[in-house]
Amino acid sequence: MHASWTEQWWPVAYLRDLDPGKPQRFTLLERDLVLWWDAAHRRWRAFNDVCPHRLVPLSEGRINAAGDLECPYHGWSFNGEGQCTRIPQMSASGSSRGRRSQCASLPTCAAQGLLFVWSGDPENAADQDPPLVPLLQEQGNGWADGWIVQDTFRDLPMDATTLLENVLDVSHVPFTHHKTVGNRENAAPVLAVIASEDDTGFEAVWEEGPRRGRLGSQFTHFKAPQLMWHDLNAKGFARILTVVYAVPIRRGECRLFARFPFQFKSALPKVVVGLRPRWLQHIGNHKVLEDDQVFLHWQERVLDQSGGSAAAERAFYLPTEADVYVAALHRWINNHGGEPFAGQPLPPRQGMDALMDRYHSHTVHCRSCSRALRWIRISQPWCWVALWMAAVLIGLGQMGWLSAWGGVLAILTAVLLQRLRRWERGLTVGDGLAPRNYGT
Repeated sequence: MHASWTEQWWPVAYLRDLDPGKPQRFTLLERDLVLWWDAAHRRWRAFNDVCPHRLVPLSEGRINAAGDLECPYHGWSFNGEGQCTRIPQMSASGSSRGRRSQCASLPTCAAQGLLFVWSGDPENAADQDPPLVPLLQEQGNGWADGWIVQDTFRDLPMDATTLLENVLDVSHVPFTHHKTVGNRENAAPVLAVIASEDDTGFEAVWEEGPRRGRLGSQFTHFKAPQLMWHDLNAKGFARILTVVYAVPIRRGECRLFARFPFQFKSALPKVVVGLRPRWLQHIGNHKVLEDDQVFLHWQERVLDQSGGSAAAERAFYLPTEADVYVAALHRWINNHGGEPFAGQPLPPRQGMDALMDRYHSHTVHCRSCSRALRWIRISQPWCWVALWMAAVLIGLGQMGWLSAWGGVLAILTAVLLQRLRRWERGLTVGDGLAPRNYGT
């Protein structure tokens, strides 16, 4: 694998989604990691997810009372430096806590609300800064310059390069995302130009911008190999960024980290955005992602059969300025970085049920959504109790006011139960029905 992919800081989680009380797993570039909070040094750690004793995953273990990472198999414990601190089976005279008893530790850092892990030679980590969006400056527990930042993530059934190709392409939005975040009536020529490009990525300018110029010019930045953002100053409304990190997990799978920072011109939109729960926002994000998830999963297999990125110029027909983003991405891949898993076959094509899974690809890893799902499931039996009580009240027909209250309770509870069921489904599985294909 080319150093452009390995000698990198990669985001692996939003800090708000990590639980300091238990270890969590993540796979980065086919390398299984365990992430855990080292309370003694007050920092997140990343180890290879394997105990040196009998090679079981440490992510199945726990953080013990001493604050060390404890293996679930035999209780071997490791401190933040990866050193073995306890072997319960060893006698007092034993002395086997040498180099072979240690865990391999990867450098970590936290910035802009993300935990980053260095995937290459640990000695090189200090020489490179994590990939950040320069406009987003942290200030205390928030963001400087009035930014309001919404975020989401999801494990996607496609390569990181396929995801980047998709999010860099601004011209697909009116059609693919019609009725979610786009409108076919806004489709028009995209006269974009590549302003600069080199081994670090490229920058592009779309002078007219989205919605036939009604919003203003849009500027695109690609920081190879993983980060891109669109920068749009919507006239009279807000400055809006669309930020995407595409993190390779393994061939045919990546994790998307998406951020949507806003600088609103007035206070009201800021209040409205702030009132929407994060888990409810994530349900809406899923719907947008699923607009194109199915055909991207198929598309990359067709490109792979045609020769992959190296054959993109022959396999694709790119006759318009709208395609300059995709062409520039594949130039970078072919001239500088290569594909991260070159030569490896894609896994078999997945069915609709797997492609629409939201629980395992997101909710189980998201603290906001997992908590919401737990409370939604707890609340539903109580709704049935309330419906039973309503039926009892209605049955007492000789007292009209009791029947009236019973009817009101029944209606409100039925509406709430229907909403809870809809939210539960929204946090677990998509319906596979792209809104663009229904109605006008």
